[in-house]
Amino acid sequence: MKPLHIEQTSSTPGVLFEPDRHRLKIIGQSYPDNAFAFYGPVFQWLDEFLAECESSILLELYFQIPYINAGSTKCILLLLEKLTAAYRSGKQVVVQWYYDGDSEVAQECAVKFQEDLELPFRLIPLEEDV
Repeated sequence: MKPLHIEQTSSTPGVLFEPDRHRLKIIGQSYPDNAFAFYGPVFQWLDEFLAECESSILLELYFQIPYINAGSTKCILLLLEKLTAAYRSGKQVVVQWYYDGDSEVAQECAVKFQEDLELPFRLIPLEEDV
């Protein structure tokens, strides 16, 4: 399976899926005009990866999204729900969510995602780099 790489812009995050390293990174602001159009290739890639992925492989996800709009929130939640389903079926998944330690809003957003899911989910203040 080929890696997925989407360059970061001022309104969209950079996306890097590395199948050989079992790692997915989404880093940057997320407020595209059409979030579902932007995240569509991400969903497709993840679905294909999860279909091929063996249960013994640990999939690590790194998020660092300083600002996220409502449309992107829905897409990230959908992405995390796909991972929750994979986790429930026996796949190993861990989410690491980096947030600005000085921003109460950013922390609350990350906590909300964490509370809504049944995944190993680590909240990390931004002092630590991805």
